Amino acid sequence: MSIPLRYTDYLPCAQMNTAEHLFCSSSFWRYFSNRHFLPRMLSGAQLGDHLLEIGAGYGAATSHLQARVARITSLDYDLRSIRKLKLRNNGGSTTAVCGDASQLPFAAETFSSVVSILMLHHLKSLQLQDQMFAEVFRILRPGGLFLAFDITHLWLHPILHARSTYTPVSPATVVPRLTNAGFSNVALDIRPGAFRVSATRP
Repeated sequence: MSIPLRYTDYLPCAQMNTAEHLFCSSSFWRYFSNRHFLPRMLSGAQLGDHLLEIGAGYGAATSHLQARVARITSLDYDLRSIRKLKLRNNGGSTTAVCGDASQLPFAAETFSSVVSILMLHHLKSLQLQDQMFAEVFRILRPGGLFLAFDITHLWLHPILHARSTYTPVSPATVVPRLTNAGFSNVALDIRPGAFRVSATRP
């Protein structure tokens, strides 16, 4: 069964350099994500029946998520990534959507959970990040879970993100920013060079 591909207005809200595209589309990243990274990130998470994957990229995480959730909607701003995701994950009830994370093209209270992996720093400004938090709150059902994993600012990251959008997220600001967006039960786990945050829509 092929994944339905819906075209929305293409909004270049972020940019990745060639090295990032190569890494994110590599078999190594797909293997590492499915065997090591995702099991730890999703440990104990109650994802419900319909998950929104923001910043899905080439679909490295999508197949792993398909094993945990009955229905997935995968969103990315980059059309070629979405096309490749469509080809790689051509089974199950996954919908691939090209769109902007700060202006989610979905009705309110659509999803039981939202996952964001290494994409917050690709939004062009802190204001767009806050818009995304507000949009995630809007499209989550009451009791729905938001789970995000992202990098912290290190001296190497601007170099790795040359010719890419890079707006680092300070972990110290994540809890108040999500609380201001309306979330509750915000939990932050800081790791070397990265952080994981979970939050619930009351």
